[in-house]
Amino acid sequence: MKQSNPDLFSSVANTDPSAPLAERLRPQTLDEVVGQRHLIGPGKVLRTLIERDTVPSMIFWGPPGVGKTTLANVIALTTNARFINFSAVTSGIKDIKEVMQQAAESHSYGYKTIVFVDEIHRFNKAQQDAFLPFVEKGSIILIGATTENPSFEVNGALLSRCKVFVLKQLSEDDLTELLRKAVTDIRGFGSRNVDISDELLKSIAVFANGDARNALSTLEMVILNSSEADGKITVTSDNVEQCTSKKSLLYDKGGEEHYNIISALHKSMRNSDPDAAVYWLARMLESGEDPLYVARRVTRFASEDVGLADPRAMELAVAAYQACHFIGMPECTVHLAEAVIYLSLAPKSNSAYMAYEHAKRDALNQLAEPVPLAIRNAPTRLMKDLGYGDGYKYAHDVENKIADLQCLPDSLVGTEYYKPTEEGVEARIKARLEQIKALKAEIAKKRRGKKND
Repeated sequence: MKQSNPDLFSSVANTDPSAPLAERLRPQTLDEVVGQRHLIGPGKVLRTLIERDTVPSMIFWGPPGVGKTTLANVIALTTNARFINFSAVTSGIKDIKEVMQQAAESHSYGYKTIVFVDEIHRFNKAQQDAFLPFVEKGSIILIGATTENPSFEVNGALLSRCKVFVLKQLSEDDLTELLRKAVTDIRGFGSRNVDISDELLKSIAVFANGDARNALSTLEMVILNSSEADGKITVTSDNVEQCTSKKSLLYDKGGEEHYNIISALHKSMRNSDPDAAVYWLARMLESGEDPLYVARRVTRFASEDVGLADPRAMELAVAAYQACHFIGMPECTVHLAEAVIYLSLAPKSNSAYMAYEHAKRDALNQLAEPVPLAIRNAPTRLMKDLGYGDGYKYAHDVENKIADLQCLPDSLVGTEYYKPTEEGVEARIKARLEQIKALKAEIAKKRRGKKND
């Protein structure tokens, strides 16, 4: 007999017209869920577990508004277990222990209990520890939802007993489909005559930045603030712009303009133009681009175009990425601006990029080149008998820490991949490399002299 309590999710069968649109449209079956096809598409693992009512303890990890609570809602409607909803914001250890004891009693009679913890990352270690013995004994099935990386925010012991499902940000097509449904579904605005173009629905989807709740809330605000005449609600671009507090910038995260603008940002930084770089950064962020996407591209730039001319560039770029992850929009805009300006003004070198590309071509064309025997490990007697490690010299034991040792395959001896520039710090690196090459040349000369003797 189903024991889930519909009161735990106010959205279940919620037809109250005063309820928020996102709650009225909360999916009640897997087929109504938008997005996450990699988890709940036909034959996918999570769909199978839910349909068979065999869900294990698990963590839903993903950004806001992608369906974590929605999936818990579907499980609550379909499971034959007792379903309990916890909020990490309002529940304390006392509440947890009381429910755990009830669950343990139910388990002794053969009933299972599913406990859903929204924002599980907000629980401290002691609160999370309170779940652990009951998860271990199987008294409860724990389902946690988090926007934070569970590797850092969920206790290791608890995490090791849970399957982590990563929910992806919803695409513009997913959100546009959801908004279109909201206009036509009787639970949404289906009982009213709403005239809104696909173009405006898409602009709301772009503004929502992958967040279904944000998209539906924005649509509801737009429709409620649009004019109505003769029983027809007409939504205009002005209505949308007023409710999103911004003009619709020319930017399509999934199309050509997306790549045009990230290219403009990259090339502006490469050309040491901080003003242009900050402008293109703002164009992307204010149009709803994921700041983590921008941060990843900035981090790539730090090594590809600045590289060893300023090794601190990558440190700053990675720090900006971490700040974006911890803080999010809109506060993280200043961190990205700092990184973009620094990288624009930094000395430029693509030597590391060029070195790898050259080495990659050789590696792909000469995959069968054996590792020289001298630099192979010899952990077994057989390997030693085969000559592994013969002739190896420990660099720390010789003068200048440079041993007479061949490290490239025979066919590539003498090949130079890394060619440093004179820019910034790399000028010092170049001088050091030239010194090393001179020392190696001297070592080789001495070796040839000994052979001649």
